[in-house]
Amino acid sequence: METKHTLLEALGIELTECSKERCVAVMPVDERTRQPFGYLHGGASVALAETVASIGAYQHIDPKQQACFGLEINANHIRPVKEGTVRAVATPFHVGKTTMVFNIEIRDEQDRLNCISRCTMAVTQHSSS
Repeated sequence: METKHTLLEALGIELTECSKERCVAVMPVDERTRQPFGYLHGGASVALAETVASIGAYQHIDPKQQACFGLEINANHIRPVKEGTVRAVATPFHVGKTTMVFNIEIRDEQDRLNCISRCTMAVTQHSSS
C-alpha cells in the first residue's frame, strides 16, 4: 500500500496490523494533528478512524473488480489527548456485498478511550469501460 503523498503521510498515520478481523493504526499527537488549543483535533481522529475502516474494508473485497469508499462516519470524542500517540482499532460489525460497517476505538498510550466511531463503507463495482 502506497502512503506517500496521501493524508496518511500528512498526518503521520502508520498501519501496524490488518486482517479481515481487525485493522490497527497509530497516529502522533503533534503539530500536524492538534487543534489551535493544543489538543488532538477531532477531525484528525475521524481521519484516523476512516483510514482503518477503509483499509479494513479493502481486506474483504476483490480489488480487481471492486472499490470501497467511506459512506458515513460518526464519532464521539470521549477524552482529550495533548501528546503522545493514539491507536485506532477497527473491527467489522457487518460485511455485506454493497456495504460494510466498522466499529473503531481510538485509545491513548495509557489505553484510555479517546474516541469511539462507527463508519459505513460503500462497496462498488469497477465500471467496464
